[in-house]
Amino acid sequence: MRNLIIYLAALLFTIAHSSTFASSSKDFPRIDRCVNPTLQQQLELGLASLKLDSQAQKKNLCIALVDVTDSADPQVALVNGNHMMYAASLPKIAILLGAFEQIEKGSIPADRTTYDTLTRMIRKSSNRAATTMLNRVGMDFLSDLLQSPKYRLYDTNKNGGLWVGKEYGKNPAKKRDPLHNLSHGATVLQVARYYYLLDTGRLVSPEQSQEMKKILGNPGIHHKFVKGLEERRPGAKIFRKSGSWRDYHSDSALIERDGHRYIAVALAKSPKGGAWLSKIIVALDDIITGSSS
Repeated sequence: MRNLIIYLAALLFTIAHSSTFASSSKDFPRIDRCVNPTLQQQLELGLASLKLDSQAQKKNLCIALVDVTDSADPQVALVNGNHMMYAASLPKIAILLGAFEQIEKGSIPADRTTYDTLTRMIRKSSNRAATTMLNRVGMDFLSDLLQSPKYRLYDTNKNGGLWVGKEYGKNPAKKRDPLHNLSHGATVLQVARYYYLLDTGRLVSPEQSQEMKKILGNPGIHHKFVKGLEERRPGAKIFRKSGSWRDYHSDSALIERDGHRYIAVALAKSPKGGAWLSKIIVALDDIITGSSS
């Protein structure tokens, strides 16, 4: 009888927790299915007011805006959401994910050296730190992780996504992306998904997501999104990674300001791309927070 009681108690515990997990998963929908027509219209009008709508039409500009103030009910707007572009240092966020997956497995130690290297890679965009961590994570491990059913951050059915197939240095690319032959690439949709998974504690684990978020905070380079917000909308908390190479400019962030929380991602191809992004982020912030000046 005692064994039967223990068995039934264990069964009830399993059922209760299974239903909790099922309900929890329903709280976080796929953001590509959450496009809000009003937000979409505001984004398009904002680009037109900045006279950047023609650049978007030429696919020289891609933007994702996701209001996650209510994380269970994200509101999404996309411009060229699945267009993959060279993204320079922005995909270092993929190396960050790979490192924390390896930390969780015990393959990389969670020591001060590791955290310092990851912090330099993200906040200062150190290419040396990125190459060190990529080699520790393993390029094959990372490419498999990005394409895994768990994350699908690179999805051939969605025209690609986050990709790292080359060290950040002079060595040639070892593993270019399957669809576009890029060494470091991204789509704004998949980068936005990355930040949404981070915000909802689904990158590696809730605890590791928090550690990753800390590293993405306190940006050390004050340009693009950071420049625009610091100059025009001060007081924002920014968790961010950007990238620059020749005419390619990118930025991505989870931003918290005045009780609002939103994800902004932009990829641009233009010598003026950095200046575009500083203006774009102010427009995106105004859309979410209702601010204007």
